Amino acid sequence: MKLGYSLCPNDTFIFYALTHGRVPAPAPIEEVLEDVETLNRWALEGRLELTKISYAAYGRVRDRYVALRAGGALGRGVGPLVVARSPRELVGARIAHPGRHTTAFLLLSMLLEGVPFEPVEMRYDRIMPAVAAGEADAGLIIHESRFTYPEHGLVRLADLGEWWEGETGLPLPLGAILARRDLGDRLIKDINAAVRASLEYAYAHPQEPLGYVRRYADELSDEVARAHIETYVNDFSLDVGGEGEAAVRELFARAEALGLLAAGRGSLFCC
Repeated sequence: MKLGYSLCPNDTFIFYALTHGRVPAPAPIEEVLEDVETLNRWALEGRLELTKISYAAYGRVRDRYVALRAGGALGRGVGPLVVARSPRELVGARIAHPGRHTTAFLLLSMLLEGVPFEPVEMRYDRIMPAVAAGEADAGLIIHESRFTYPEHGLVRLADLGEWWEGETGLPLPLGAILARRDLGDRLIKDINAAVRASLEYAYAHPQEPLGYVRRYADELSDEVARAHIETYVNDFSLDVGGEGEAAVRELFARAEALGLLAAGRGSLFCC
């Protein structure tokens, strides 16, 4: 089975043990590391049996995939940020964003409902340099960018996680690990257990995955990589829990009410 996930420290930390034989896998697993928006598009095609995905994109593939309870990214204080060179209004702004299937872009569309702006899609790690160079008026940043944007001379205009939490009182659902439904319930349950075991191994041996993490995040300082893991890997990554499930349902309900997502079919979570 092919397992797709991002090059970001939270994903490589979570999946290190599973992809390096430190915990048993229910079937042979081949890692495929890619940008999250690439994984989102691949999921629309059903390309990978197992994949990390933005929750916004999951809303479009629920008939084919189901989310695991383990391995995802939800939480508080984890939201995408809107940044610019100086304080400004977003009406009519050219806003660089990491992909129209990302949860970040869905949240931005909710926040700016009825406000005209020009979206400019680019890979997430190009956004801050593009805004700093004046190629876009503002940028929607994700992942480790929330820790490094001041280094690019940028200021924060909005914290979409802070906005979401204020609106709903719920944690923000960013990304999930999906299993293709044709794998069958039994195997999917075993995969979920293996993903949880992989994270538990990483927690028990926190230094061991760092070489793997650094291989794909060599441009980040150790401090930023550590902050990234501490921010995006949490109890919701072990199990989405009832509060996490409620947050996902609320995200989908709000997006459907605004016509940003079609109503989905099928159970949201496995096991």
